Amino acid sequence: MRARLDAADLPDTTVRAGVAEEYWQKFGAALELADEDVAAMRAQLWDAYCGTGNTELIEHARSLRGRAGLAILSNSGDGAREEEERRFGFASIFDPICYSHELGVAKPDPRAYRAALAQMGASPEQVLFIDDNEAPLRGAIACGIRAIRHRDNAATIAAIERFLTDRMFTIPKKSPC
Repeated sequence: MRARLDAADLPDTTVRAGVAEEYWQKFGAALELADEDVAAMRAQLWDAYCGTGNTELIEHARSLRGRAGLAILSNSGDGAREEEERRFGFASIFDPICYSHELGVAKPDPRAYRAALAQMGASPEQVLFIDDNEAPLRGAIACGIRAIRHRDNAATIAAIERFLTDRMFTIPKKSPC
């Protein structure tokens, strides 16, 4: 099966937008799947990718409107914007939303953080980056962005509140990124 998928020359949906249909068509053809089976697999992929929304953190983010700019920088796949918007309504909370497939680059590449900062109109010192994976955290830190690892809601919310309080009293420094 792996050899058939490798031979299918599937486009990389994580750093290219507009290729989802081509990906799924080639995927189905390589594995000789019926259209309804491909559709079912695609739905399962999005269910697994999106998971269940963390309602407590989403509501906390919503409560920050007016106190902080809120953005998403996500390693994603072509179609993530539509799926996450349909499920969670992120556009009403976060602006900008920066997806790797639209940026053409993924975390922890410094270009991803620079692109997000540019879209935010922010300097690294003005940003708190939160992720549940170590590599993206190291990438943010290398760009001069304060970063914390999400382990549980209470700790993450406390860190956000500390950051917002601390940043009122911090003099910005020059970014290394």
